[in-house]
Amino acid sequence: MAEGDELAVADRPDQVGADVASWPTGRLLSVAARVVEKRFEDFLATRGLTHAGMITLHHLADGPRSQRELAVLCRVTDQTMSRTIDHLDRGGHVVRSQDTKDRRRTSVKITPAGRRALAAARREERESDTLLGAVDDYDHFRHQLIALIAAATSTEDQRPQ
Repeated sequence: MAEGDELAVADRPDQVGADVASWPTGRLLSVAARVVEKRFEDFLATRGLTHAGMITLHHLADGPRSQRELAVLCRVTDQTMSRTIDHLDRGGHVVRSQDTKDRRRTSVKITPAGRRALAAARREERESDTLLGAVDDYDHFRHQLIALIAAATSTEDQRPQ
């Protein structure tokens, strides 16, 4: 498989050759991320969701939040969050209302349909053989990824500017 063909793996897994075992770990991680991301995006699309929408629903699972608060938690701009909320609202996954304490603020709340979509996405991620269900120990794998991201992030933060 030639460089740059990583996205094709998601659509043609039967053509992944034995050379995959010889790839450097960084490339394995990169290809795995792209394959899982594409498959997960396809799954989410069948439920009228995007990856950004899924993350937003995750942050709404514990209760309503302001649009600004969601933007901060999701690490996006207010404008991006506004578009994500618009999409979720049109799909029936969230409802918006005026904040009772501050009429200038909009409060966003997950709906029962949004909770079902979030639960289905979490279940699919964990149990699907085409996503992370193929991993022997899901919880251990998650902890390893978190450790990897934390280590890489702290290393980036310590680099001289």
